[in-house]
Amino acid sequence: MASKIHIGYMPELMENILNNLNNEISSLYSCAPVNRHWCKMAVAILWQDPFSSDRRPLFISKYFSSLGEDEKFILKAYLEERGINEEFSNTLFDYARFLKILEIWRLEIKVRKWIIDSKLLYYTEMYHIINLLFKLFIKSGATLHKLILGFSQFLELKPEIFYTLEENKQFFLRIQHLSLDILSDDNIENTIILFKALAKSTTKISTIEINYFDSDCEPQIFHALIYIIKSQEQLRLFSLAGDDSTEFHGVISALESQKNSLQEVILRYCNFSAEFEVFNNCKNLETLRIGYCATKLLKLLDYKVSTLDVVNKHMQSMALIFEKSGILLQRLKLGLYDEFQDEMLLLEALKSFCPNITYLSIHRIRFSPQLVELIGNLQKLQFLTLWFDEVYDIHEEVLKIQVIQFSEILPLTLQYFNLGGIWFEPFTDILFNHCNAPLKKMIIYRLNNKRISKALVEFCMRNKTLNYVGVHEYLNLDANTKKEVETYVELVPYESIFVDC
Repeated sequence: MASKIHIGYMPELMENILNNLNNEISSLYSCAPVNRHWCKMAVAILWQDPFSSDRRPLFISKYFSSLGEDEKFILKAYLEERGINEEFSNTLFDYARFLKILEIWRLEIKVRKWIIDSKLLYYTEMYHIINLLFKLFIKSGATLHKLILGFSQFLELKPEIFYTLEENKQFFLRIQHLSLDILSDDNIENTIILFKALAKSTTKISTIEINYFDSDCEPQIFHALIYIIKSQEQLRLFSLAGDDSTEFHGVISALESQKNSLQEVILRYCNFSAEFEVFNNCKNLETLRIGYCATKLLKLLDYKVSTLDVVNKHMQSMALIFEKSGILLQRLKLGLYDEFQDEMLLLEALKSFCPNITYLSIHRIRFSPQLVELIGNLQKLQFLTLWFDEVYDIHEEVLKIQVIQFSEILPLTLQYFNLGGIWFEPFTDILFNHCNAPLKKMIIYRLNNKRISKALVEFCMRNKTLNYVGVHEYLNLDANTKKEVETYVELVPYESIFVDC
């Protein structure tokens, strides 16, 4: 079996393996020389999203080799007039054909850097080359999987781009992810035409993200966007950042057409609108993420989801939400504010109605007996993240007793514990000394005294389950402490083991 893999007789398996290296550019380059099959697969992955990578923009000139002879001649003369002698030598691959992800704004950035490196003039050359590349991608036979639309105010796509799209519908045919960034008023016409081309070409979009919703846009934008939404067979994720908008021009209501397929909704900075009632009809909705939205919006929706992520100033309606979701709720992330006064009510509702939570993350929570009681009640909890507010009104000795109770009550199902912030730091050794949970991963703010490191070592020796400790201030770790502790557990930057909701 190993020899078959090596010589490339199992390309599908190898492609899956290499796809897992899609963010490791150097590893993919190392795979390319192994043999012809590996080379073809590695190169295809390297060139599927070239504009999002950190590589220098020199690669852009490789695309020019795939231009038609007339376009090469014109571009070569164009560059020579400006003192640039660019040779368009033949390449082993037609790199444009491998494109899967196109973010127009990043395309602009890369071309701009290439132009600066080539000492060309600025806007004229940049937009001419962007149009050339866009047309090349379409004609090459590339099929996009992800498209992120966002234009600078000066970029104008030439009419021939849209004619080429009409003749090469495969370019948009397989798009699964559509993202709409900030649009300039100067580019509304470009956007409308692209939207219409999308609506004609694709029905397979599963994710639509609107990263900035401007309610003052031209009506044609909303009409085209509504048409795209209604044209999809199975839209699964819809995300909207609303800029405190109250008028959505039917875009939200259009999701009624996706009520049987929609599984995740993300709303940010949205004011109240009756259009949001449409989500109450989405019976397969599993995940709801709401940030900085109107309280009235929270009250409007009839939540029954398994994953809930809410960041808001006002959470008075959360207790009712917990009651509605009840035993269905498994993953919960809450971001609280200083002025939030109903923590006890919120914790009591969670304890009463949501016993099946496996992932819990709460930011800006006070350490309290009610919190300890809640955690002890969650007997299926596997992932826990707590960022504590500072406590000023409890005597230190009382706090130590509560920390001991908290440590001892941590569920035996708990595998991951992210203890954020510095307030809890003086009690970290108490936590390690009294914790019996079989933790596999732990995140702490810093490891800067012998008392805590000694308690951590003793915890590792006693429990024998902890594999990694993530440290926020990893770069400031004392070398001797690191050496001593890593005899028992690996210390890593916290980002490498962080688990989000």
